[in-house]
Amino acid sequence: MDRWVLHVDLDQFLAAVEVLRHPELRGRPVVVGGDGDPTKRGVVSTASYEARAYGVRSGTPLRTAARRCPEAVFLPVDMDAYDAVSAEVMSALRELDAVVEVLGWDEAFLGVQTAEPETFAHGVRDRVRERTRLECSVGIGRNKLQAKLATGFGKPGGVFRLTDATWSAVLGHRPTDALWGIGRKTARRLEQLGVRTVDELAAADPGVVAAAFGPRAGAWLVRRARGDDDSPVVGDPYVARSRGREVTFQRDLDDWAAVHAEVVTLAHRVAADVAAEARPAVRVVVKVRFAPFSTHTHGQQLDAPTAEPAPIERAALAALDRFDRHRAVRLLGVRAELGR
Repeated sequence: MDRWVLHVDLDQFLAAVEVLRHPELRGRPVVVGGDGDPTKRGVVSTASYEARAYGVRSGTPLRTAARRCPEAVFLPVDMDAYDAVSAEVMSALRELDAVVEVLGWDEAFLGVQTAEPETFAHGVRDRVRERTRLECSVGIGRNKLQAKLATGFGKPGGVFRLTDATWSAVLGHRPTDALWGIGRKTARRLEQLGVRTVDELAAADPGVVAAAFGPRAGAWLVRRARGDDDSPVVGDPYVARSRGREVTFQRDLDDWAAVHAEVVTLAHRVAADVAAEARPAVRVVVKVRFAPFSTHTHGQQLDAPTAEPAPIERAALAALDRFDRHRAVRLLGVRAELGR
């Protein structure tokens, strides 16, 4: 029996839940985001595949989504409903002969021992469908990285295997930000080193990459490009890594005193969430989206782990001080990263 990692990802999760609640919407473009009013500021949380055909994606401004797809049905985010369905899915997965590591609402890793991983994966899809009437895609790999990336090639509703034997053929020609954990900023820095594709990063001199990114990050980037990942699938209960609050303003804030006051309010709400979590915050991150739509973040380490409002507020304001005060603000967010 071989060891495999499966990555289970619920397809268009929020939109799929809404279609189950409103069967008359099946086959129509559905957009979930904000309070469901596309005339207001806010962003898309999830779009159905029918809406995605019009270029509507997660993170698209609601107003832009309405322009791209005027016939879309816009619905508000219903956290309680999604929590309940997610819990049902994860319960179904835990009934399998597998170690289950929940990543969030709509995805999980499974550590399995099987001689037939595709058969096991199809069984996972069948079980999720039978219990919830939702579709999922399943990626198969020898490690988490391979399984996670494989899922994207199986969507929607399919199964895909990615291993060392197929890694370069599938991913080698793709840009480095196709790799899980590598974003656009890192990809741009790699381009400055002449490294543009996954194959080029895999073949890069680790010392050269380490000189630009630091010894740990440099080695990690090269290993990532080679498909290496030794992190285990852990079956401990899912624990949130952070707690955050944010607000989108229907009119831009150009008064920095008002921005300051909003950050204080958000910091106190986050502190209350942290206290309820019963785990202290160790770092505070402030997000600012400037008009028209550029987003930046700054973080501040706390002097000591805490759930007290005062130090969380001070850290949030210290992070806020590093932003440009001469631009109008359309969104503010405060997030506390939690300790163990």
